[in-house]
Amino acid sequence: MAKRPDFSAAVASLIEWATHHLPEYAHIKSKRVLVIAGEARRASRGTVKPLRFAEGKRTDATGRKRPLVSIHGVNILYLITLRPLFFRKSTPRERVATVLHELFHIAPAFDGTLDETRRHSETSTAFERGFRPIERRAWKTIPAHIVAPFAFDGDVRVLQWLEKPQSYLPEDKASCRSKYTEKQLFEGVVRMKTREQIAVAAFLQ
Repeated sequence: MAKRPDFSAAVASLIEWATHHLPEYAHIKSKRVLVIAGEARRASRGTVKPLRFAEGKRTDATGRKRPLVSIHGVNILYLITLRPLFFRKSTPRERVATVLHELFHIAPAFDGTLDETRRHSETSTAFERGFRPIERRAWKTIPAHIVAPFAFDGDVRVLQWLEKPQSYLPEDKASCRSKYTEKQLFEGVVRMKTREQIAVAAFLQ
């Protein structure tokens, strides 16, 4: 039986490519972005979660504290969660766009916070006006070997949480883990169903 593809590695390659070839993502350090597969959330294909407060602090002015996420010794600043619709009902272009879309929310300071001017609830139309030209440019220039894993149809391996971090540590810190590492992750199997196979095959030639 053929080994199931490592989709986590494929997403990491896309992010790394974007940081080097799209100026809008030059501030992103790919190794400090963790991507996992997660549960459904309404009609979302993906979400990005900030893991710090302003200036990279774990505690804010009110005393709220974020748990620390450190994978193989690297402190993670952002968590991107790919939802079931990403895997089960998307075209390759939609998948690539989803990852780039979530990265576009990241603050220019790359301090573990999101850009306040790019929140959907406040500026959905402005966000799309800013993002769409980047997505179109990326799709025209992205190499075929980066796109190919997003066109896969079948079972893939993806990182998932064994134990999911809370947004904030409770006051009774003894009742909750304050640090999450690779020990709280596992490599699970997710079924990808890909639409528009013919169009993608032509693109990859």
